[in-house]
Amino acid sequence: MKDKTIDYVLKTTWQAVSRMYNEEAAKYGATMALGYALLSIDREHGTPSTSLGPMMGMEATSLTRTLKSMEDKGLIIRKKNPTDGRGVLIHLTPLGLEKRELSKITVLQFNEVIKHNISLEQLENFLEVNQIITDLIVEKKIYNLEK
Repeated sequence: MKDKTIDYVLKTTWQAVSRMYNEEAAKYGATMALGYALLSIDREHGTPSTSLGPMMGMEATSLTRTLKSMEDKGLIIRKKNPTDGRGVLIHLTPLGLEKRELSKITVLQFNEVIKHNISLEQLENFLEVNQIITDLIVEKKIYNLEK
């Protein structure tokens, strides 16, 4: 452990999680990104397309590609935003709702297995450390940009 940096551990852990989710999603002809998109879209009211990217941490081009794929698969439909005629709301189709439920079950199963294998204290410490790292990055306290 002494020769591994914190960012290396974070990166390799996320890559393992991502690979695991993509392998599971592939069984259903999907991807992890598609699953996260399904989970990010409001089931009842739809979600503005402009808020999906930031919500998922996805660049506009990747989001556009994901939404196009979802539309082609019949998982979503686009509707005019009734409160803002310039905007578009993304709504789940009945098939999209079905696949959303499958994505939700997959994520919950991952969480349950993790919780079963580590103590509540370990999980709380993990979440706290991750929050501190995120805060340090967001607050630009890692690298002072005003040198």
